[in-house]
Amino acid sequence: MPALEKVSIIGSGNWGSAIAKIIGSNAARHTDQFETTVRQWVFEEQVDGQNLTDIINTKHENVKYLKGVALPHNVVAIPDVIKACEGASLVVFVVPHQFIHGICEKMKGHLAPNARAISLIKGLEITSEGTRLFSEEISRILDIPCAALSGANIANEVAMEKFCESTIGCENMEDGMTFKKLFDTPYFRIAVIQDHVGVQLCGALKNVVAVGAGFSDGLGHGSNTKAAIIRLGLMEMRKFGQTFFGDSVKTETFFESCGAADLITTCNGGRNRKVAEAFVLTGKPIAELEAELLNGQKLQGTLTAQEVNQFLTARNMTHEFPLFNTVYRIVYEGVSPEMITVDI
Repeated sequence: MPALEKVSIIGSGNWGSAIAKIIGSNAARHTDQFETTVRQWVFEEQVDGQNLTDIINTKHENVKYLKGVALPHNVVAIPDVIKACEGASLVVFVVPHQFIHGICEKMKGHLAPNARAISLIKGLEITSEGTRLFSEEISRILDIPCAALSGANIANEVAMEKFCESTIGCENMEDGMTFKKLFDTPYFRIAVIQDHVGVQLCGALKNVVAVGAGFSDGLGHGSNTKAAIIRLGLMEMRKFGQTFFGDSVKTETFFESCGAADLITTCNGGRNRKVAEAFVLTGKPIAELEAELLNGQKLQGTLTAQEVNQFLTARNMTHEFPLFNTVYRIVYEGVSPEMITVDI
């Protein structure tokens, strides 16, 4: 009988906690494949004079990031990332992207020899020189294969067990099916595809489109206009993927949960749409609105629009992506938001 998979979750924010609920339940259910105990690295914080890890391990609830949702008792919070990942064969990354490099460097040499990872970190890094997938960064540092999971998955809705779908992109389909068993539930339905690049690309570019949808909402343009922006945005997402990543990005990927579904959700809710709408209604700078509406968190859509513009400018191709370019010009060059329906 093959050895049981040891599961480690790296990260414990809102999404990390919702995922811990799913993984803990599935590890306890599938005892023929997974060790029951699931270790979760939790960045130690003080909450009402107590360590957050102590609260999670006694109350079985992340009171700071997912209040009111019970976590399975087999999920154990650990403040030391090395102890949390020691000997793990399945590693789930769900941390802010800026911490990936430092965390992976600490984890080097501590995983099982057959370890595989999966990244739940949406997006990718885009510069004028090129692009870098977060799964590639994890693979490069830890020298292990890394899949990706992305979809129309608002964390609080997933935690409340409201039905949704998600997409796993994994080159090795056998590993993909192992991850499916770890994540799939009746309310969190998983599809596995091999296009891990497309899965991550969708997670980044949809935020740019959502900014455009927010401009439309702020202007009061209605459902028809937003639908047009979503469709045009989806076409530009696909064109970007197939132009710069070639045959590795499949058209079908854009019709999975990671593509069309996540795009629709993000354009109808979420912070990118919300802040872009406020940008039109108030005339305040994006940085000021971030501070007011997002508790100082940064907006992904405007940052990605800037990165995409630098990437396309370096290749003299901004004219081939009019929606992406118009969002950039409205945010960074002072062009009227009205241009969201003129220049696309």
